[in-house]
Amino acid sequence: MHKLKYFIKEVLVIVISAFCLSFFLQSFVIEPRVIPTGSMLPTIQLDQRILVNKLIYSFKRPQRGDIVVFTPPIITEDNKDYIKRVIGVAGEKIQIQNGQVYINDMPLLENYTNEKAEYDFGPIVVPENSLFVLGDNRNNSYDSHAWNTWLTLNQIKGKAFFTYWPFQRLGLINTEVISANTSYK
Repeated sequence: MHKLKYFIKEVLVIVISAFCLSFFLQSFVIEPRVIPTGSMLPTIQLDQRILVNKLIYSFKRPQRGDIVVFTPPIITEDNKDYIKRVIGVAGEKIQIQNGQVYINDMPLLENYTNEKAEYDFGPIVVPENSLFVLGDNRNNSYDSHAWNTWLTLNQIKGKAFFTYWPFQRLGLINTEVISANTSYK
């Protein structure tokens, strides 16, 4: 009987410790997410499972190319977080003309979109502590080009960095941006 009590106590300690560690990690470090829309196609698929690093932006600012999860700066019906790619950072002039994104009047070369934008936008300058974000599925994404407000840094929840489902897509998420003569901040 004594061995059974000891075994139960040990199992409870392990289960409670695992629960506390899991809660801590999901609250402050890494959080799993399911992608609810196709706005990031082809980079991230509908219903794909990803991991979000919630700690990274405590040490550095988002950079062009980062895929960020955030609370939308607009009122939405479902109050769900969004996921988009950072295109412009504070102080940069952004313009979309004839399907081409320009940063500070230089074309941004993008190898992660299926099609060019079917809209023109800007020019605008990204304000301090703000970001300009777009979905990779440019013509089917509700993002900075359509909002009448700015995504601010305090709305960012983390950086998408790894996909774990489906297994065929297992690995790091491509956040590399090929840029022509555009300085990174």
